Amino acid sequence: MRLKDKIAIVTGAASGFGREIGRVYAREGAKVALLDLNEAGVKELAAEIGEAAIACRCDVTSRAEIDAAVAATREAFGGLDVIVNNAGWSHRNQPLLDVDEAAFDRVFDVNVKSIFHMTHATLPLLREQGRGGVILNVGSTAGIRPRPGLTWYNASKAAVNLMSKSMAVELAPDKIRVCAIAPVMGNTALLETFMGVPDTPENRAKFIGTIPLGRMSEPEDIANAALYLASDEASLVSGVVLEVDGARCV
Repeated sequence: MRLKDKIAIVTGAASGFGREIGRVYAREGAKVALLDLNEAGVKELAAEIGEAAIACRCDVTSRAEIDAAVAATREAFGGLDVIVNNAGWSHRNQPLLDVDEAAFDRVFDVNVKSIFHMTHATLPLLREQGRGGVILNVGSTAGIRPRPGLTWYNASKAAVNLMSKSMAVELAPDKIRVCAIAPVMGNTALLETFMGVPDTPENRAKFIGTIPLGRMSEPEDIANAALYLASDEASLVSGVVLEVDGARCV
């Protein structure tokens, strides 16, 4: 088991990438706190996993709710080793001037400010424990090779990618590794939002045509990357933005 005795928090765990990360972490021996606004979704996943998981309804844009989830994790499992900031949001693919301020704020609150809140809530605990830790932030290829129509989303993910590198350098003396994962467009609930057109086989084919390996990312692809980066196998890996993209960014 590659994460035996590790304790992890995964945000956005009710569906998509986060749901599969939670499953894989538990399978590999971790105890997992599953966080999401969709309380029914994380409760269902926690029931599926069993005693190695707890479910916490959590709005990642709220510091108070993050604090409560971190406290629940500590109470249930006794500490914390891995934080996966996976929760994400996007405005619809459209001209940049058509995105209103409320949509812009929502994208940055969920994608960027949530990591600020989570870091403030968890870093003191990681330092108190004195055994290091791992922070994984789910960025995107959108922050490396942006697609038109997603300008403000692209900018938020570029912030996540760079933030991860800066955190890695600053937290290295604490033996805390920080990495980002940059998925290419994935087969998740946000797919139609990213495309900005109906999710039809024809429209999918246009986007898949931009990925050299010829397919979108699947939750399993991102979960496997998150497993490696959280494991001791990656003990010298920090500050990287791992592109899981079928060569899209080449």
